Amino acid sequence: MTTTGTSPVWIAGIGVVSAAGIGLPATLAAFRNSVRRPSAVLPFETSISCPTFQVTADLPVLPARYNNSRTLRLTMLAVGQALAEAGIQGFNAATRVGVAAGTTVASQLNNIPFYEAYRRIDSPPLDAIHDYLHANLAQAVGDLLQVTGPRMTIVNACSSGTDAIGVAASWIHAGLCDVAIAGGGDELNRVALAGFWSLGVSSSEPCAPFDRHRAGLNLGEGAGIVVLESDAHARRRGRKNAFQVAGFGTACDAHHLTAPHPEGRGLHAAISWALAQGQIGPAQVAFINAHGTATADNDRAEGKVLARIFGPEVRFLSTKGYTGHTLGAAGGLEAAFTILGLREGWLPASMGFENPADDIPVAPLRQRTTISGEYAMSTSLAFGGNNSAVLIRRFA
Repeated sequence: MTTTGTSPVWIAGIGVVSAAGIGLPATLAAFRNSVRRPSAVLPFETSISCPTFQVTADLPVLPARYNNSRTLRLTMLAVGQALAEAGIQGFNAATRVGVAAGTTVASQLNNIPFYEAYRRIDSPPLDAIHDYLHANLAQAVGDLLQVTGPRMTIVNACSSGTDAIGVAASWIHAGLCDVAIAGGGDELNRVALAGFWSLGVSSSEPCAPFDRHRAGLNLGEGAGIVVLESDAHARRRGRKNAFQVAGFGTACDAHHLTAPHPEGRGLHAAISWALAQGQIGPAQVAFINAHGTATADNDRAEGKVLARIFGPEVRFLSTKGYTGHTLGAAGGLEAAFTILGLREGWLPASMGFENPADDIPVAPLRQRTTISGEYAMSTSLAFGGNNSAVLIRRFA
């Protein structure tokens, strides 16, 4: 699948909230100084002992019916940053504003409190259900911003944030929106932590993407948001943007519920379609912000695909060594980090990587690296075999 259409999709602003930093300056400082902040203390009771990447900043206080959703509060912090960078203080009634939000916890796992109460009480209070219903991420963001336009919450495991950007870009392409707010948000959750632990893909040490001794992922939380706008809307407000969503592709391996195809067939197709939509070849891509979870199967399959498409000298990294795996937020955060790399002209070291792996034919960046180029890509692999890729273009 690819998005279709002719209208350019401009990126007007980005917002990032993660353990790497709140906002762009703090995040760049962490990248520049190779700082990561795993925590040994979990925000909920569990017998599992492993590091996580938590957001410690104060979050926005929302109206009461929304305020119990940490995922929404993380997301609204990133939305505010992205709108501020876009120079947008509000929307008039005539502006069609869509919201596409990826998540796994909100709208899926945040109904657990109700079931806990139901097991103890025959007729539990419905407060937890009300919280659940008001935590539909795209609906809640649209309500809080008081905007009109399509809204879609995408719960597609770890590619949700990337898929949300692809969907939002398709709305701009098709002329359905003037502006679209897209990306993902997720909070740390006991069910997700237990699930990954039971699958044997969590690490008891800080993660090491693509490393020979990689032992699994660390969960994180946060939100990554991009503000997209049509060319006509940008011209009406006198805005000259420097970045575009140049291509998007998504494909399913149809191989296994939790593991990618060993040769990465779906990822290969998704990357190929994104390149085709951007009408460029692999050699024009300056770097790839890879999914890079530090799990054995994912890193092996992804490394094979990157080598096959982009060649042995491919420049790529995983930023999950700084943020942990933020699930539905990962694609939004990593697309924003990809834009930052093109904007700043350098990439951080792929945190956690030290030893080349025998089963991966290419290696990520070991140190801060200067880059130049017009295009970069962010990739996402998800449970259910879904694979997505977004291509970003920078204009001088």
